[in-house]
Amino acid sequence: MKKIFITFFLIMSLFHATSQTIVNRDPLIRKMVDAISGENLELYVRKLVSFHTRHNMSEQNNPERGIGAAWNWIKAEMEKNIPQSGGRLSVKFEEYKAGGEGQRIPQEILLKNVVATLKGINPDDDRVIVIGAHFDSRAEADNDFTSFAPGADDDASGIAALLEMLRIMSPVKFSATIVFIAFSGEEHGLYGSRFMAAKAKQENWNIIAMLNNDMIGNSGSSETLLNDNMRVRVFSEGVPAFETEQMAALRRYTSGENDSRARQLARYIKEIGERYVDQINVTLVFRNDRFGRGGDHTPFSQQGFPAVRICEFNENYDRTHKVPALVNGIQQGDLPEYVDYEYVRKNTGINLATIANLALAPYEPVNCGIVTAGLSNTTTLRWEEPSKGIKPAGYYVLIRETYQPLWDKKIFVTGTEVTLPYSKDNYFFAIQSVDASGHESIAVFPGRAVRQTQSQPVRTNTGRN
Repeated sequence: MKKIFITFFLIMSLFHATSQTIVNRDPLIRKMVDAISGENLELYVRKLVSFHTRHNMSEQNNPERGIGAAWNWIKAEMEKNIPQSGGRLSVKFEEYKAGGEGQRIPQEILLKNVVATLKGINPDDDRVIVIGAHFDSRAEADNDFTSFAPGADDDASGIAALLEMLRIMSPVKFSATIVFIAFSGEEHGLYGSRFMAAKAKQENWNIIAMLNNDMIGNSGSSETLLNDNMRVRVFSEGVPAFETEQMAALRRYTSGENDSRARQLARYIKEIGERYVDQINVTLVFRNDRFGRGGDHTPFSQQGFPAVRICEFNENYDRTHKVPALVNGIQQGDLPEYVDYEYVRKNTGINLATIANLALAPYEPVNCGIVTAGLSNTTTLRWEEPSKGIKPAGYYVLIRETYQPLWDKKIFVTGTEVTLPYSKDNYFFAIQSVDASGHESIAVFPGRAVRQTQSQPVRTNTGRN
């Protein structure tokens, strides 16, 4: 095939510190982000704290106290949005059994997740975006189910974000389906998310992204006394927890250990989140989670879905899982007055912008490959148009040097093959679909190109922004 060199049109460049950054915001997504209310977020958090404890072994039939009161209230709050959704929103409990001899919950009990599904409007679009947080809480002793365990930051802050996003997004028509999950069972072994991830796998959900929000409201650290509500972490796995021999062979061949689907999702969250939310830096942490800790994204990763954890940058261990008390002049306990609600607002905006942009975007390009036959200082990439959903208006080819964590350049093309004057040995590449309004799919890291194509022109739109 004739090799065609294209003219670059750079829409967002981080390559030089002095370069300009052009930020284009969809007015609809901007309006939704601006509608997030810090006051509402605080009300949600304080209501969850009012149940005294949300321990997984606490009361289930008391309307004002215990985990049962919490899941009933969350379900009722979610259901308030059904009328404005035009019938596209459904809310239900997902019941499962947890615990038993030798487990952190010593006897088997019945627990409930709360699941709200905002159905996409395109019958040709089976993509699912999952956003989750956990509502159970606990004190320091694993099986202390009677002490006050407010869990304001861990993780009423994440549940508050889900409820506020559902309030704002329910009237909006998205192509893809968005599933909001309030998990129980997290504090004792990720029971609720393990159940849902297994269900999604068994039922063949086409999950293209899973965002877990766990502790997104604390801006000050213990010990180091740092205070910063302008950074949030996104944790993502490199080598997938679910990896076949074929996947491993391709990863080794392409040196793609830093380009898993979870890593591409994390980069997407950083780009889209910072596009729509001011005064926030999304810090990518290239590990699945913190040392010795776990979160509800992990079972989804283990089932082969791209999943990440969104978490505050600074943690205060005087509050995590502590019974509220004044100890040596230091207030302990995860109390609502220590949550930074402006910080929660910004982190909620990052989530909302990401899932809205993704739910409006086309499917990812398919069969993405890099031509490795022959010696050349240029790089040829090939891909195919997605067979489902809306037809892309074009594609972005992404480029970065091999030691860089983030994509440096985005080049818009309208064909499905491109040759670039960059050596494949010195750079990494990816391709993403984009619609006419600028909504991008998650980037796809190319494997080895195997198909043969007839010569076709590759066009650029140098007026695109």
